[in-house]
Amino acid sequence: MEAGGLMRWGCLKFAALVTVLVLAIGGGFWFLGDTMKGQFRGPDPVTVAQASLQGLREQNRLSTFAARYVAVVTSKQSRLGMTAEKTLIMPGMVRYEVDLAKLQQKNLAWDAADKRLTILLPPLEVIGPDVDLDGIREYSQGGLLMRFTDVEKQLDAANRKSGQQELIRQARGPVPVKLAKEATRRAIERSFTMPLKAAGLDAKVTVYFPDERPGEDWDRSRRPEDVIANRF
Repeated sequence: MEAGGLMRWGCLKFAALVTVLVLAIGGGFWFLGDTMKGQFRGPDPVTVAQASLQGLREQNRLSTFAARYVAVVTSKQSRLGMTAEKTLIMPGMVRYEVDLAKLQQKNLAWDAADKRLTILLPPLEVIGPDVDLDGIREYSQGGLLMRFTDVEKQLDAANRKSGQQELIRQARGPVPVKLAKEATRRAIERSFTMPLKAAGLDAKVTVYFPDERPGEDWDRSRRPEDVIANRF
């Protein structure tokens, strides 16, 4: 009885060892197969897009377009039956920037069916103006009134304020804003397209600003975090 029991115990231990060994080998083949499958599929566009997003965020702000404008403004004041007038010619530079720190994963949407990455940028910002002090020119009339009163200081202050407002008004015109958006759009598209192509992925990249946000396409696309969440 003791010998038979020992034999049965030994058989059970052997069977258990074989089972563990078979499971281990099976698990190894499953891991190898899953790895090869992942390699066969190639790089994941969502992962590549996330890496590109992180690189852009580290740049903090993106400025791809700048323009020079010239404001011509005139101020007048009348006192004691006399009139003083000053005209200011003020050149200035304005930059157009996007705050990339505001670009989040939720601003990216991947459409697997169309192989399209859609990016919604933060608003375009007008920075400046940086007035060219050496380029300022002034012309005045009514010197007698300006000599004996403080009218000239008031005219200068009014012209400086109006000049800066005029530069910003010109900078926010439809034509320069369109040019600035197109320059920014091309830069962002390259920032995502080049890494995707380098990874062997033929994906289209479309960039929008908030006032151009697509409706149907955006709703149909899936954001990267949603794609990742559905993998597990």
